[in-house]
Amino acid sequence: MTGPRALRIAVLLPCYNEEAAIAQTVAGFRAALPDAVIHVYDNNSADRTVEVAERAGAVVRRERIQGKGAVVRRMFADIDADVYVMADGDATYDAASAPLLVERLVDEQLDMIVGSRVSQVQESYRRGHRFGNALLTGMLARLFGRSFTDILSGYRVFSRRFVKSFPSLSAGFEIETEISVHALELRMPCAEIETPYYARPEGSESKLSTYGDGWRILSTILTLYRIERPLLYFGGLGLLLALVAVALAVPLVVTYAQTGLVPRFPTAILVTGLVIVAALCFFAGLILDTVVRGRREMRRLAYLTYPAPGA
Repeated sequence: MTGPRALRIAVLLPCYNEEAAIAQTVAGFRAALPDAVIHVYDNNSADRTVEVAERAGAVVRRERIQGKGAVVRRMFADIDADVYVMADGDATYDAASAPLLVERLVDEQLDMIVGSRVSQVQESYRRGHRFGNALLTGMLARLFGRSFTDILSGYRVFSRRFVKSFPSLSAGFEIETEISVHALELRMPCAEIETPYYARPEGSESKLSTYGDGWRILSTILTLYRIERPLLYFGGLGLLLALVAVALAVPLVVTYAQTGLVPRFPTAILVTGLVIVAALCFFAGLILDTVVRGRREMRRLAYLTYPAPGA
């Protein structure tokens, strides 16, 4: 097998107002992966991010649609490589770990490696981010059966077949969640490696909103669950409605058994409506489950059109 140096490696750095950190980030990945092409995608920065990145030696492109999801979608569509290393342009991820991540991806012919974050200083995580990450990671594992320990990490290495089969739909920072679900749904071979996580350089400010982004990621998880598990989603909703209908119907049945009368017609009509809606939910979930299976097969076929990394 040829080593990672024989492969076309692309480093992808989405950026928004990262003037203070992008030069350090580019230099770090240049030193770690000297044969890689470093791409910086600027997302309407108001500072000197573009100028600094170009001076540091990166290939700079622009994405006008605001949001990290839009930038990642553009990067995956534009760049042609064998291995893709994605990180943030804020110098918080350890560029020196990149060769290890690439080597393992190629040696084990994996499709994604997540650089799970290990904080080096207290300031690496903003207050509430650690708890929110653990909460969302646990929810993803409960809904989809398995997960990663750090689903919000932006430090990832991908194979070509992962990138070119990923139908990105997210707009913002929830893109990492969508990436994780894509890997889980297609049962791709993946791994995690712990990597150092540093505080931002002085003068660099985080763009994250603890509660706003957390709510968007939570909404994305629930939306993806509805889309990828429609039978369980709508079936569970139908079961809930059916249980409510049964609870309301029991007193009516007891009264009818004792008197032969149904005195509470509004309740009886409500019970009938709930049962009908519950049945509709179940059959909707059944039909959508067949549709989702077809979509998953199409994604799998698109995935299989590309060889494994290093093959």
